[in-house]
Amino acid sequence: MDIKDFLINENCSMIEAMAQLDRVAKKVLFVVSKQGLVAALTDGDIRRWILKKGSLEAKISEIANYQPKYLTTKEKFRAKNYIKTQSIEALPIVNSKNRVVEIIFSHHEVIKTRKSIDVPVVIMAGGLGSRLYPYTKILPKPLIPIGEIPIAEHIINRFVDNGCNEFYLILNHKKNMIKAYFNELDKDYFLNYVDEEIPLGTGGGLALLKGKISKTFILSNCDILIDEDYQKILSFHQKQENLITMVCSMKRIRIPYGVVEIGKDGNIEAMKEKPEISFFVNTGMYVVDGRVIAEIETDKEQGFPDIIETYRLQGKKIGVFPISEQAWLDMGELDELEIMRNRLESDE
Repeated sequence: MDIKDFLINENCSMIEAMAQLDRVAKKVLFVVSKQGLVAALTDGDIRRWILKKGSLEAKISEIANYQPKYLTTKEKFRAKNYIKTQSIEALPIVNSKNRVVEIIFSHHEVIKTRKSIDVPVVIMAGGLGSRLYPYTKILPKPLIPIGEIPIAEHIINRFVDNGCNEFYLILNHKKNMIKAYFNELDKDYFLNYVDEEIPLGTGGGLALLKGKISKTFILSNCDILIDEDYQKILSFHQKQENLITMVCSMKRIRIPYGVVEIGKDGNIEAMKEKPEISFFVNTGMYVVDGRVIAEIETDKEQGFPDIIETYRLQGKKIGVFPISEQAWLDMGELDELEIMRNRLESDE
């Protein structure tokens, strides 16, 4: 990877910056102009802009931090201590002309205290997985292998890596196969099975947890992986005092046609050739206040998005935690399943 991969012109758009952040996977870019280094841009800067309802078409000059931390080549000897005292991920080194000539990244300690997130995780694992037929004719969706292990185990392992150790699997379709698989594993976490006798949807099944969970918990579908700091998501939820926080991913779709805008008089007002549309979509991961379980109607089939909409219409506080497109992997359909497989295999 070249140093130029971490530099971006201040006239670029936020969408372009998000795509570049995904490529470098270091969560920081350095903004340059004719004057050299002028600003720093992190994924946190972009997230704060989005949450303030800033335009997705904004230039990064509206978002970036124009007081970046840096050292000159003569001060480079201070880099290690400077990174530590300033708590930064990366430090640019500039020459006498203010050009970035080197970027020094923080080094992770070899021995780290394992972080802990003291909230239970609920995984909705009872669906038929009809969109993944014919795989699900043989296996339940949670046991479809992605590499050497099934998707449900990937999901749990990702949560364990983020410090979670208490899990609830809500089961229905081929539930005994799922239990048999996980019962054979040597686990360092607590796994509880919750049997759904009739299909209750991604929201209705939570009623089965009445009396089991009363505090804040994380809810996840069983066909997604989120590559983000879960503690950061939880802290955001708590700081905002949300009833529910939905994790949403940026999605970019290029329309393969020329798009025409027509005015009231029938004339063409504008034409855009194969435009790219950007928007946020629900990933299927949420942080949820425990009172939601207590208030869910028993034995009623309903989706969790429907529950969210009910609360929203009541004026309850529903928040959004935005992540990049590359931070979300979905295997809900066959083509997406192959994308997830390829991504996970390339990361190994």
